[in-house]
Amino acid sequence: MKLDELTDVAYRIEAGLAWITIDRPERLNAFRARTVDELICCMKAAWADPAVGVIALTGAGERAFCVGGDQKQRAESGDYGPTETGLFEIENLHRTMRDLPKPIIAAVNGLAIGGGHVLHVICDLTIAAEHARFGQAGPRVGSFDAGFGSAYLARILGEKRAREVWYLCRQYDAAQMERWGLVNRVVPMPELHAEVRRWADEMLDKSPTALRVLKHSFNADSESIAGIGTLSFAALDLYLETPEAREGVEAFDAKRPPDFSRFR
Repeated sequence: MKLDELTDVAYRIEAGLAWITIDRPERLNAFRARTVDELICCMKAAWADPAVGVIALTGAGERAFCVGGDQKQRAESGDYGPTETGLFEIENLHRTMRDLPKPIIAAVNGLAIGGGHVLHVICDLTIAAEHARFGQAGPRVGSFDAGFGSAYLARILGEKRAREVWYLCRQYDAAQMERWGLVNRVVPMPELHAEVRRWADEMLDKSPTALRVLKHSFNADSESIAGIGTLSFAALDLYLETPEAREGVEAFDAKRPPDFSRFR
């Protein structure tokens, strides 16, 4: 895939800062398989380009950063759609974001839910608009992320709060997530891009080699989670074929509460 073939993601560079924008506002920037392929393409382009020192990941519009996997697509086709390789590359996207030797800022411009919440957790820093909301949805829609989305989340929030986020699937406002340490800064929506620009410029003034080594050093402490993630995604592939998982996505598609009681 090449940058001039993008349909789901927009990519632009502004004075050392690469903006990667999930551009599916009609689906609240939910990702299908092609979206993930394009995100990987953009991340690698920013990685390879010496003109880029910092990356910002955001969503189009003011309603959503990303609400995770496209459940409408999943209801229609049973999966997240076709990919270049035939594989759903979400685990590869997570690995690419962590391995990319440049800081990534999540510019959260609305809902960061489910797999979208995981993306912001994996980013090095998070700057959020005041109206942004955060949370998980997997257990409600018949899915989960038992890798970085849960184990690394616990490193940041602590075990009790991370379990609350996953077990209850509540939504939390930006101010609360800033208090909990999952968000670095909260600003009014009109100031979001300018604030990201300020943080990026501060980092662009620093030694890129020092930042690269620091990022790898921070990641080294939680690198064992990658193995847990591989195991969890293998389990997820099996789980998604079960009636229990289908109940979650069918309920979502029908806009009704799921009934998981028969699977206990």
